[in-house]
Amino acid sequence: MAIELDNSFTVPVPPEQAWDVLLDVERIAPCMPGASVTSVADDAVDGQVKVKLGPLSLTYKGTAKFLQKDQESRTIVLEASGKETRGAGTASANIQAVLTAGDADGSTLVAIHTSLNVTGRPAQFGRSLLPEVSGKLIAQFATNLEAMISADGAGTETAAGAETADAASGAAGATEGSSGATAPVTTAPAAPVVTQEESLNAFTFIIAPILKRVLPVAAVGAAITIVIRKLTRNRKSS
Repeated sequence: MAIELDNSFTVPVPPEQAWDVLLDVERIAPCMPGASVTSVADDAVDGQVKVKLGPLSLTYKGTAKFLQKDQESRTIVLEASGKETRGAGTASANIQAVLTAGDADGSTLVAIHTSLNVTGRPAQFGRSLLPEVSGKLIAQFATNLEAMISADGAGTETAAGAETADAASGAAGATEGSSGATAPVTTAPAAPVVTQEESLNAFTFIIAPILKRVLPVAAVGAAITIVIRKLTRNRKSS
């Protein structure tokens, strides 16, 4: 099953900084639920993605290759392909990401166009569900990425503050050298790390869209049934 997908998300740093962040695949991999990188060589990245749908667990192993990294136009083009480790299902995608300045100062809008081809059990979800599932997945990735960038920024500021404090303490210790007092050493706490989700729980992404479509239809059906019953009773009573 082939399908075209368009998604976008915002990165809370300027485009020139977002460019470096998004190309650091090993660093941002934990932001994508169920994804992990096993090796990086030149422009090729080997990895795997674990997907869980209720009792069904799938693992895809494959390779992603950078076909284009145009920093002037801030365009990234990836070609990825993978296969189920315990099945015949396959997945391949051609992904183009374009970075532009976001609406908020110091932010970047990342627009993604994906040409996706899926075979096997995931293809049974249907063409209409995949856009909603991919949208929710990209949104979760963006949330995790923002948390990681914020944590790194906080860690950098803390480390800088600690260095300043250590320098001040060292100067004070030198001044009071005759007393033999030693200035305390301040260490910066480690920045929080985004927790890697072991697998992508597609169940939560798929059930919500299904309910969103089924419930209104069911409500209309129930209303029609009630009206028909009332009309039938009125006819009988008359």
